[in-house]
Amino acid sequence: MDDRKLEVLRAIVEDYVATQEPVGSKAVSQRHALGVSAATVRNDMAYLEEAGYIQQPHTSAGRIPTAKGYRLFVDRLGKIKPLSAAERRAVHRFLSEAIDLDDVVTRTVRLLAQLTHQVAVVQYPSLNRSSVRHLELVSLTPTRLMLVMITDTGRVEQRYVEVPAELTEDDVLDLRRLVNEQLQGKALADAPRIIAGLAGLARPELRATASALARVLLESVVARTEERVAVAGAANLTRNGNFFAGSLRPILEALEEEVVLMQLLGRADSNALLTVRIGDENEVADFREATVVTAGYGPGSVVGHMGVLGPTRMDYPGTIAAVRAVARYVSEILEQNR
Repeated sequence: MDDRKLEVLRAIVEDYVATQEPVGSKAVSQRHALGVSAATVRNDMAYLEEAGYIQQPHTSAGRIPTAKGYRLFVDRLGKIKPLSAAERRAVHRFLSEAIDLDDVVTRTVRLLAQLTHQVAVVQYPSLNRSSVRHLELVSLTPTRLMLVMITDTGRVEQRYVEVPAELTEDDVLDLRRLVNEQLQGKALADAPRIIAGLAGLARPELRATASALARVLLESVVARTEERVAVAGAANLTRNGNFFAGSLRPILEALEEEVVLMQLLGRADSNALLTVRIGDENEVADFREATVVTAGYGPGSVVGHMGVLGPTRMDYPGTIAAVRAVARYVSEILEQNR
């Protein structure tokens, strides 16, 4: 395929996304400075149709891109449309005003939905990819403690510990020092092995209490590793409903299943700056008529993913730029709060 045919495909994708109407050869030659006649454009469109990059929705219409055409557009033709300076300032200000991790995630998913006019999905930082920043022990009664674990991504886990003997203030200080010396800065993936040895490191008179504490700690890092996701903008799907060949119901129902959403985000390549899956490239069956754009985020390394889902008729340059920019800002916020 020569450069001119690629330019014709680019023109068809851009015009169809902008107008929501099938695109004819006359419109392409008039709207885009290709330097060739409508007849030449018509021949190029015939080639693109035969090659499977565009199709004719009905006999009297122009042409629309196929999933294969969108893929070529994303890979070779789409120019990233960066956020304006005003948009960048607004994004940074909106996210930087978050008061905690839950607020960061809530603001992020709302922001992505507003910027892209698609469904937005944000995974909370994964405990499996996080490390321990600090552990706090607070004495509630002589035989009851509150354990608070804070990860490097700002995630907070809180548990209560019933202990077998009354504790003094010095006992609580010793236990707090012990757990922080052993776990602070350690990856949560390595924590179970370390926790298993905590009781043996405690003073003899505190070993029974340290065992009780270890059991609760283990629950925090193992039993609570289920992933959480936030979703916003589902109403945007209904606005774009006519661009899905089938019913929206399976997609809307899938968006209510966290396991499905984790599949959607978890299949994104953690080492890639950004992943775009179009149509049948999506392994989740209910999303085979959709496009999913995802990016990893995290303080130095990826601890979670975010993305948007919408019809294959999508503003790819604008959507890719928005997802990439928001992921970068969230990564910076988490880095600053480590």
